[in-house]
Amino acid sequence: MIILSFDFGTKNIGVAVGQKITKTASALKNITVKNGIPNWKNISSIIKYWKPKLIIIGYPLNMDGTKQKITQKVHIFAKNIQLKYNIHVELHDERLTTVESKTILYEYGGYKKLKKNNIHSLSAIIILESWLNQNFENTIL
Repeated sequence: MIILSFDFGTKNIGVAVGQKITKTASALKNITVKNGIPNWKNISSIIKYWKPKLIIIGYPLNMDGTKQKITQKVHIFAKNIQLKYNIHVELHDERLTTVESKTILYEYGGYKKLKKNNIHSLSAIIILESWLNQNFENTIL
């Protein structure tokens, strides 16, 4: 079963694809966001190509569990995905994924690797692999 993951941002959306057998994910090309609007044409192409059965979207929360400013935008994005493509969407806690992504990227290439595109892509991988390891057994698919 193919699963897509999105790490929503106001300028870029990281995307990863994974599957349940190995519980691993790989980065896909980021999706641009202009004036608060994701590039739906690119999203449609990705969904058409991969035909996922499930989409996981990173759910941004503060360390104390309260919502961030971007949390409402993530809810709208998730609802639009579900309505446009009729695919089940789940939100997954993404606390510390950006910190983890930056740490990994810095270890592999120093400051040169700390680009937003790299951070969002790696965060999408971390979100999906975390979901696969924590929740897949409880999902009916």
